Amino acid sequence: MTSHGDHGGAGLGLDGESLLVLAALGVVAWAYLVLALRQHADPRGWSPWRTASFLGGVALLAAALVPALSPLPTGSFADHMYRHLLVGMYAPLALVLGAPVTLVLRSVGPRAGRRVGRLLRRRPVQVLAHPVTAVLLSVGTLYVVYLTPLYAATTQHPTLHHLVHLHFLAAGYLFAYALAGPDPAPHRPSVRARLVVLGVAIAAHAVLAQLLYAGAFVAVPGPAADRRTGAELMYYGGDLAVVLLALALVSTWRPVRAPTRAVHTVTARTTTSP
Repeated sequence: MTSHGDHGGAGLGLDGESLLVLAALGVVAWAYLVLALRQHADPRGWSPWRTASFLGGVALLAAALVPALSPLPTGSFADHMYRHLLVGMYAPLALVLGAPVTLVLRSVGPRAGRRVGRLLRRRPVQVLAHPVTAVLLSVGTLYVVYLTPLYAATTQHPTLHHLVHLHFLAAGYLFAYALAGPDPAPHRPSVRARLVVLGVAIAAHAVLAQLLYAGAFVAVPGPAADRRTGAELMYYGGDLAVVLLALALVSTWRPVRAPTRAVHTVTARTTTSP
């Protein structure tokens, strides 16, 4: 994860850090692909769409973390926002839809599955994985980054920049998992409740984009035109990411059907019989 100050990537050359990032992502993609191919021999199989989604998420991370792959001027706020959208919204959603936890649990056996189940049922984990906590960690911290000197500090301190990007990735993954993840999540709120949280996230994201565009209350150094371009990317790119997340969420909706009349009749006869 290269810092804003050392984006050297106008050309196609890759520096050592970029090669390291690509190697790490390659290992992750290879490990997932090996486990997915093994599951094809299992009677339950494994969806190729999940595999494609996870590998697509890895590719999006590579596009975000390797400066030479950026289509925007390196070091600009627009380039930063482009990377933020990929790292914090698009890549996490694609990775989550790949159901990596389910794939690992199928590969390691039932004993590990029971351990993970017990872990997920612990109260601290349930609080952390709740959609409200997830939206605070993902969208809420964006206000901290752009309305305080934190963003400017990330342009001067590479380590801080890496930590912020890591937070974007982790928080984005948690948010996508809490709202629409196919991996196991005990005590997940209803789809209606998660849609409400998603609506709050949309509004908060849009308000911050408007503040950035207007230059009101934000602490983003640099030309105003560059800041407005980044704000537009955040507004429209964020909207598209939210639409994709909403589609993934609605696809998990399983309406509860009312009991049929026949079932009511059988129940009534059973309760009134001697």
